[in-house]
Amino acid sequence: MKSLKNLSEKSAKKLFFVLSAVLILLIILLALFPLLDGDGRKHEAVTYSMDTYVQQTVYGKTRETAAAAAANAVQSLADRASWDGENSEIVTLNAQAGKEWITLSEDIFSVLETAKDVSKRSGGAFDITLAPVSRLWDFENERSEVPDSDLLNELLQYVGQENLRLGAADHSASLKFNGNAVDLTPVLHGAACNAASAVYKEFEVSGAIVSVGHSVGLVGKKPDGTLWNMAVPTPDGTDTLGTVSVREGFLSSASVSENAFEENGRQYHAILDPETGYPAESNLLSVTVYSRDGVLSDALAYASVVLGYEDSLPLLEAYGADAIFVRLDNSVAVTAGLNDAFRLTNENFRMQK
Repeated sequence: MKSLKNLSEKSAKKLFFVLSAVLILLIILLALFPLLDGDGRKHEAVTYSMDTYVQQTVYGKTRETAAAAAANAVQSLADRASWDGENSEIVTLNAQAGKEWITLSEDIFSVLETAKDVSKRSGGAFDITLAPVSRLWDFENERSEVPDSDLLNELLQYVGQENLRLGAADHSASLKFNGNAVDLTPVLHGAACNAASAVYKEFEVSGAIVSVGHSVGLVGKKPDGTLWNMAVPTPDGTDTLGTVSVREGFLSSASVSENAFEENGRQYHAILDPETGYPAESNLLSVTVYSRDGVLSDALAYASVVLGYEDSLPLLEAYGADAIFVRLDNSVAVTAGLNDAFRLTNENFRMQK
């Protein structure tokens, strides 16, 4: 696990943002229920991976061993999916751009497969090959600045999901041209929730919640059999927008506030429009997506912020996903599947179709 010491000022601010969002997302209303048997007891664990906190609440007889195994699974994924780790399969894939095909682990291949599919079906609003441009912006650096426009435009030619080629038969992948690159950062938290959820099912826990950064995975049921009642964060991640009651699944939030910086009086955020290479300009401040898969939820949340409210609806429907939108004017809209599940509690926002 990484040390929490000696964080830079921007890293500390990022951790504050992430922790605030995580704590809000992990509020479970009606959490004080009768403990009827051994399976009603919970085990809580907090670790640090992927530059964020991994918080688990696990129920069932195997809760402690399952939580430990899930933490290991998340860290293993982080090592193999990172942008710059020495054991990263993504580093190897990018290094072989324009050269050789490489064989990937099944889970890394699955992440790329889902991400590529959303890249294609969103018309490029989300693009897993945006790495050359996103790394130029370097939003995680405390000295972030607007990149040179000529260089940005030059790098845009390397962006396009069609440049990532996947071989399902042997879990192989290649990047077509030297200069292409993928970065799993936008979907890595959801992928981590997938990894932890798979462990919970392997250990047959009765129920579990895992929160990794802006993503949450819900497995099984609460001990009292009721729906998971989760808090949805405001766009800036410092307060609760409302609550949503859902069954097993995944929740992911994307916001124009995270990793943002200001230059010459203008704010620049990390959700880039792959078409322009600049921060997306839509009618949305944030989107929280609920779907069957963590990577899918992450990718759809990102794409929806780029597309805007109206244009994201067909994409969400195509994947059977639902969403909670916060527009620039602080109005809130939800898709039909969450009409009865979402309750707005923040008086600074208003419901509007």
